[in-house]
Amino acid sequence: HALTTCVALLLGMTQEVFNFRGFRWARAMIHAIQEVNNRLDILPNITLGYHIYDTCFTTSKTVEGTLAYLTGQNETMPNFRCSAGAPLVAVIGAGGSTLTIASSRIVGLYYFPEVGYASSCSVLSDKYQFPSFLRTIPNDNHQSLAMAELVRHFGWVWIGTIAADDDYGKYGIKYFKQNVEKSGICIAFSETIPKIFSREKILAVVEAIKESTANIIVVYSSDIDLSPLMEEIANSNITGKTWIASEAWVTSALIAKPEYFSFLGGTIGFGVRRGDIPGLKDFLLDVHPDNAASDDLTIEFWQTAFNCTWPNSTVPYNTDFRINVTGRESGVHPVSDQLCTGKEKLEDIKNTYLDVSELRITYNVYKAVFTVAHALNNLDTCVEGNGPFPKNSCAIIYDFEPWQLMYYLKNVKFTTFDNELVKIDDNGDVYASYDIINWQLNETGEISFVKIGIYNDTKDGHEMKIYNNDSIFWNTPTLKPPRSVCTENCQPGARKGIRHGVPACCFVCIPCADGEISNKTDARECFPCPDDYCSNTLKNECVLKEVEFLAYDEALGTTLVAVSLFGACIVLSVTIVYRIHRDTAVVKANDRGLSFLIQLSLVITLLTSFLFVGKPKEWSCQIRQVTLALGFSLCLSCILGKTIALLLTYRGSKLNAAEKHDHISMQSFHQKLLVLISMIIEVCICTAYLTCIPPYVYKNMEFQNVKIILECNEGSIEFLCTMFGFDVFLAVLCFITAFIARKLPDNFNEAKFITFGMLVFFIVWISFVPAYLSTRGKFKVVVEIFAILASSFGLLGCIFLPKRYIILLKPERNTEEIISGKATTNDNSAPSTSASCTSELPLATVPGQWELRSQHSGWGRCAEPPGPPLCLGAGGTCELLPGSHAELGREPASPAPTGLLKAQSPEPPASLFDQVFQLHRFGLHRFGTIKIDIKFWLHFKNIPKGQINLCKHSELYQFNLETNKTHLDSPTKVPSLPLAGCGLLPFL
Repeated sequence: HALTTCVALLLGMTQEVFNFRGFRWARAMIHAIQEVNNRLDILPNITLGYHIYDTCFTTSKTVEGTLAYLTGQNETMPNFRCSAGAPLVAVIGAGGSTLTIASSRIVGLYYFPEVGYASSCSVLSDKYQFPSFLRTIPNDNHQSLAMAELVRHFGWVWIGTIAADDDYGKYGIKYFKQNVEKSGICIAFSETIPKIFSREKILAVVEAIKESTANIIVVYSSDIDLSPLMEEIANSNITGKTWIASEAWVTSALIAKPEYFSFLGGTIGFGVRRGDIPGLKDFLLDVHPDNAASDDLTIEFWQTAFNCTWPNSTVPYNTDFRINVTGRESGVHPVSDQLCTGKEKLEDIKNTYLDVSELRITYNVYKAVFTVAHALNNLDTCVEGNGPFPKNSCAIIYDFEPWQLMYYLKNVKFTTFDNELVKIDDNGDVYASYDIINWQLNETGEISFVKIGIYNDTKDGHEMKIYNNDSIFWNTPTLKPPRSVCTENCQPGARKGIRHGVPACCFVCIPCADGEISNKTDARECFPCPDDYCSNTLKNECVLKEVEFLAYDEALGTTLVAVSLFGACIVLSVTIVYRIHRDTAVVKANDRGLSFLIQLSLVITLLTSFLFVGKPKEWSCQIRQVTLALGFSLCLSCILGKTIALLLTYRGSKLNAAEKHDHISMQSFHQKLLVLISMIIEVCICTAYLTCIPPYVYKNMEFQNVKIILECNEGSIEFLCTMFGFDVFLAVLCFITAFIARKLPDNFNEAKFITFGMLVFFIVWISFVPAYLSTRGKFKVVVEIFAILASSFGLLGCIFLPKRYIILLKPERNTEEIISGKATTNDNSAPSTSASCTSELPLATVPGQWELRSQHSGWGRCAEPPGPPLCLGAGGTCELLPGSHAELGREPASPAPTGLLKAQSPEPPASLFDQVFQLHRFGLHRFGTIKIDIKFWLHFKNIPKGQINLCKHSELYQFNLETNKTHLDSPTKVPSLPLAGCGLLPFL
């Protein structure tokens, strides 16, 4: 037998003008129902019927239509069904998410099935609130995710959002925001389109768009709600924006008008899967008021499409001229002056109704009808005993409960005519698949919807493909993808800084500090370069730091090395001169051995500069300061030996004859012993320094980020100060002793020049300390080398140049008599240098008669020989020879004004067993107008071959001169008087 069932379609038809798109949906449902009824494989004995309810896009009309369908009459009494017609099957609709939420809450109370075709709001997936709702359009969560993926794909980070003031807009834009904000994308503004028309609110949205720098605007709204906003944007001439459209308006002819292309061109949106329904175009053309005289929708469609009035029609929607649901007065005249003839041809008009090129929502309507049909077919074909209900029972097609049909709807699975699999999941949702659409202008001046990519939901997540970026039309002056940023990207070399009170996408670009880089765009932070690297000028790459040290090949290093070599050559030249003239009085004065050691130490200190120049190595760092300290220790200890001897000589010159007995003298042995002890102390300090905390190579990066100052870290400052502190101690002793002995009354006073040399030494090194501490890098080394060279040249010049001057330029002054003050000189140009307290005198080697002239400042006359022999030679006698004059080793050259002491030997001495040496001058007296120097004389006897010991092989005698006497008293032996210089002298 045949059974008729009824399906209700809820859709919005009436708005400001007739909704051709909604009417096409209704016709598509009728076409799908007819196709089901004509097929033998689906419900062969069942005929589907339908009721169509116009919701007018209002919640109230939606509720009214739902209750009317459930109760079977216009009175809305939901607890009773007052109609005995065909059994009710399901509700298809409604035409929007907000409307569907209203109707689904009602039918859900009865677990009555409702299948949505355009209601994509994510909240409808909540089975607690909407247990009986299913849909053939994807959940908006997928669309929001696809929009976020699109925004990320093109690198847009500054987005404006606009949503309709309903569940569809609010939930869709909310989920979109949640997704993009996870990726660091910021929302520039978020506006709402009012459901009830308010021009003030619309203008507020337009103003927000104008003021914002965001060039990308995402719109979640239906075409009906969006239309008033687009009219105002067109009036405001807002261009340069790229719009991201939701599926509800991306292919809507109400919005995709050619006159809007100037600001909407290049719009990118997501459209649900498109389908070409067979036979639909012919079915749409097969509509005429004569065929459905009682069908008010068909009459209103005809009147609106041809702008005429159907004769004898009483269509209520077009005659009351009421204020419609959008809040605006209807723009359609209530009655047209022209009557419809019925001969009008639909083929001659162009409107949304006949446009079957973009059947997307229409295709969902088609699938919704077949979803219900397949569920009914499964219910009808159930075999008793294998059913899903208690006791394996089946539902009866002509008497089933809504919940029984819901079971089959949840488990429905079928393939459409184009092989699309339709399957409902547990949430009542279907597989998500979107076409990515770009608005472009075709050859006819119409807006075409060009497919540029797809977005599919997969088991592993989702997949988006853009076919070809070059195929996308961008409504920008350059026709290239727009940029939408609050702040331009921070290029490599800078980092993003926070601006308080604004979104995170609005930031400041802060250049990386020296030594830090960022090598990617919009870096959150700069990261430091490794220790041996520094940032380049752009701060986007780490480059090897320039290593700075005082190199040999740079001008400063070459100059210092050259000066150091020059100084060493000068010292060597002095050494050569000393070696050649080693037997002269100046060289022998005050221990020539110490002089050679001083010259050696100066060469060491000067050449130490080589250790400071060049790339520091471990070995050079460890030996350079030590070598310098040892060099100065050797130099200063030798000078100290000299100055102490001079000091003792000076003190002895101040003593009378009685005090000289206790006077301490210093021999050459003692001087060298002092040098040895000083060097041992310094070597011990240096050894402890190198053993405990040795210096090492240090890469100093504290003062310059772009350079590595390669220098020597001195290890222990305490050891370093101790090492050089000992040198300072020696220098202070040298200065004090030399300063005290500077007035020693000799023609060559070495103490004066040592004093000047030590003053130069102190001035240089005192100036060195602040200069060294205030410099950085290689210039610290330069300062130290300069101090080394200056102090070394100062000592060299003050100690050796005066002697070299006498040796080379004034050789006539290089005699013992002049050096020691025994003879006067009229040469005022000669510098007064030094005299020795233990000078070695030339020995008489001429056979026969030989004489020794005393040191004097005048000549004295003696009336008679001095009695007992003054000089006890080998049987010889001493006598006064009036009028004679002779010097050592030479015959008398000219008569002298006074007498001369003459030592005569009866025969030439065969060997030098007995010699006479001057030891010390102890005073100066006057006799009348004649001044005579009184001397000590030593008589050496029984001299062992090889050396002379002044303490063991000598007898000391003293002359006494009495006032107004014309002769010298006999010498008195003074064995207890201390000698001015005990020690070993070479025996020639």
